[in-house]
Amino acid sequence: MGSSKIKISSKSALPFRSNNKEKRKDFHLKQKLARAALKREQQFRRKKEEDRDPALREERRARNVPQTIDSKRVWDEYSGDEGDDLGLSVDVLRGAKRVKVGEAQEDEEDAALSESEAEEDAELEDDDVDSMLDEEEPKSDASESDPSTTRNPKKRPASSNPNPRATSPSGSTTSTNLNLAPEKLAQRYPTLFAPPPSEPKVLITTSINSTLHKEAELLTTLFPGSHYVPRSSHRYSHKYSICEISRFASSRGFHSLVILMEDQKRPSGLDIVHLPSGPMFHFTLTSFVSGSRIPGHGRPTNHYPELILNGFRTPLGLLTAHLFKTLFPAHPELQGRQVVTLHNQRDYIFLRRHRYVFREKRASEKSVVDAAGKAVKGVEDIRAGLQELGPSFTLKLRRVDAGVQRASGQVWEWRSRSEKARTRFQM
Repeated sequence: MGSSKIKISSKSALPFRSNNKEKRKDFHLKQKLARAALKREQQFRRKKEEDRDPALREERRARNVPQTIDSKRVWDEYSGDEGDDLGLSVDVLRGAKRVKVGEAQEDEEDAALSESEAEEDAELEDDDVDSMLDEEEPKSDASESDPSTTRNPKKRPASSNPNPRATSPSGSTTSTNLNLAPEKLAQRYPTLFAPPPSEPKVLITTSINSTLHKEAELLTTLFPGSHYVPRSSHRYSHKYSICEISRFASSRGFHSLVILMEDQKRPSGLDIVHLPSGPMFHFTLTSFVSGSRIPGHGRPTNHYPELILNGFRTPLGLLTAHLFKTLFPAHPELQGRQVVTLHNQRDYIFLRRHRYVFREKRASEKSVVDAAGKAVKGVEDIRAGLQELGPSFTLKLRRVDAGVQRASGQVWEWRSRSEKARTRFQM
């Protein structure tokens, strides 16, 4: 006997009620198999149709874009009344593009208006030429002899345009506050946005009586030109404060101060002070992994690394990116093939250090593709290999102080707060 084909019951959407547990179990199992068979049949039918017409496959893939938290990100609308620019989630790059688009639109409108004015002037000139053929010649002669009534084609009367251009009822594209631009941030923080030195000096220390000496030594390999000074709390020693350490470092030519915080003998925070007078950034530090614990790790060299800053889009993000930019030399040594990446995603900054090498593409590998999924021209047969060097950790910005931290009365520029909306980010 041939096996009967499984079909979905018309009552599959209704709850199957039976006092017999085995019957309920058998019914739901059959319905599950029938739904799986129907779905598989639809997939094979769709595959055949897409093989005949590849455009259907491209259309389906373009339509089936997954929705993520990053794609649902919510941005703030800046009205110009807020005083704390760092607390606004505004895309600076998008605002700059909107300004350029608005300027281009205004230029087009001005060009169209000037063309219409030129056409009106040409029509008026034609009317003057035609009036010379009128029957009333003495009147035309009088008008020609009187210079006050002579029309100047270059000068347009004020009342010639009965419909002047009105203002737009909606907000203009050029209404973005310029305080969010990097130039305005540079005026607010001139020392941080100043041209960085060719070889910045970084002083690394820890919290009082810390045991994280090995982790602090690893940070000296991460930041070029850095020096580690232990911070003791001996009963007969002087317990230097952050202000005193900042004055000490600034007088000796250091440009930044990095403080590694400790909690239960583990790294828990990272405070960075831009010398000589701030600002001061407070980060929480998690997932600290040294290079020796990374599988297949490499050994870092003393070459200046390249710096990649990714995902910093808001004014606060740009400020943080400029802070990290001051910790690394402006001219990397490319022969070392080392790169430090600071990737911001959902307000978490992931720090990684790699060594890269360019090699030929293997037969089993795919070519490098762009954001649209198409192969990049010129590098079809080239691939890049990465080897992680370490250390790796994750940072989250908690507070930005106006100056160097004091014992009390600290003035902060920005601090994080608990956000109820999962789609709103600060950086």
